[in-house]
Amino acid sequence: MSSTATPRSSRSDQPGGTRVDGLPDHVVIRQLYLGCLSQASYLVGDTATGRAIAVDPRRDIEEILDAAAEEGLTIELVVDTHFHADFLSGHLELAAATGAAIGIGAAGAPAAEFAHRSLHDGDVISLGGVEVEVLETPGHTPESISLVVRPAAGADPVAVLTGDTLFIGDVGRPDLLVAANIPASELGAHLYRSVHRLLGLPDPTLVLPAHGAGSACGKALSTETVSTIGEQRRTNYALQPMDQDDFIALVTEGQPAAPAYFGHDVALNRADHALLDEHQAPDELALADVDAAVARGAVVVDTRAAEDFAAAHLAGSLSVSLDGRFSEQVGSVVAPGTPVVLVGEPGTATEAKVRLGRIGFDDVVGVLADVERTLAEHPDRAARLSRLTAAQLADRRADLGDRLVLVDVRNPGEVAAAPVDGARTIPLAHLRTRLDELDPAEPVVLVCAGGARSAIANSVLRAAGFADVSDVLGGAVALGAAPACSVSTPA
Repeated sequence: MSSTATPRSSRSDQPGGTRVDGLPDHVVIRQLYLGCLSQASYLVGDTATGRAIAVDPRRDIEEILDAAAEEGLTIELVVDTHFHADFLSGHLELAAATGAAIGIGAAGAPAAEFAHRSLHDGDVISLGGVEVEVLETPGHTPESISLVVRPAAGADPVAVLTGDTLFIGDVGRPDLLVAANIPASELGAHLYRSVHRLLGLPDPTLVLPAHGAGSACGKALSTETVSTIGEQRRTNYALQPMDQDDFIALVTEGQPAAPAYFGHDVALNRADHALLDEHQAPDELALADVDAAVARGAVVVDTRAAEDFAAAHLAGSLSVSLDGRFSEQVGSVVAPGTPVVLVGEPGTATEAKVRLGRIGFDDVVGVLADVERTLAEHPDRAARLSRLTAAQLADRRADLGDRLVLVDVRNPGEVAAAPVDGARTIPLAHLRTRLDELDPAEPVVLVCAGGARSAIANSVLRAAGFADVSDVLGGAVALGAAPACSVSTPA
């Protein structure tokens, strides 16, 4: 592949992922891309020896096991490029299933509570012919590593798995550990050196990151999931010539609000936690069981489409559609460690449980068996959402004036690019912890980009006892404040 070629994207949500193109015949790299979390796992192997490693696997491991079987590969080592914040890695599940060791960057070794192999800068993982070299690339986190794949010892690299250090069109954000007293300026300086170290690889080297568009681990990630070092050198805004201070200022500005579960997942990824059973369905619950669980502190999460929830739902429940970025959005509006009762369409409960498990929300009490029947039998327990068209919002603003509180739940970068006149900004990821900034007695209208996040926010405020809450159908797009959403921006 020449340095000017545009690599074929291997983005795929199909079972088993997709083989990355442009590699020598005996080198196998499969990218298993999960669109609802914008997360990529990898299988790297040598077909001549049948030996392989898995990199950044998710907790439901059946797909990567099937991919290895299809390729005739045995997974010998599971590598996490860092302690992830946005999902709970499947290193423990995969190690238990295969007997493989777990490898992590040496800087993270003191924090790991599970048996592991420390990977140091310059270490080489030999798969027989194929070799994988470890590069310490701190910046997104202190322990971040990248993995350089060579078809043979001493050969030019064909690919680099960059974790959250280098994305397609972006770099990893260095500000997620501020709460842990690691300044963004300190990690940003490390990141500057790390990405320039990666730029020392040959231009044709394929770049294979851990995330794509929509991830909160960066602000400008591409919809493509495969690129080259040369292409990123030319087109990535963060890799253009600049000094370290300018780089830090550029990459820290305008980052999306981090969901509240991020710190929870970092801690879990360091811990020796319980394994996920991806095939075990949640228990079915009667309404009395749901009430008892709620009395013990559980939250009811309705996974149906927003329009179905708006038409009729169990009062006090939260609306987070399974069709969208379900786990990330539940992790934004439900406190980590909270028991969850599911409500949804028949046959969807196991999928919802697995998707919650991907962010470490394992305490799924069960599922309300038939919400529509339950509401028909108990109409006093049913509630509806108020959703306004743009014209109806204009009428309400004319009637109520300054009494109406308009809240924009988009991320700061989205708001800056296309502000909604008169709205205050509280990103959805922060809404649960900032409810005290709003008066439950005042009329509140919520807006997002296209209407999905505002419906979630509507249900959050309703469940918190706000009396007069609505959201805007079509969001800022319908109000003329923003263009139609791109795939990198949640609605």
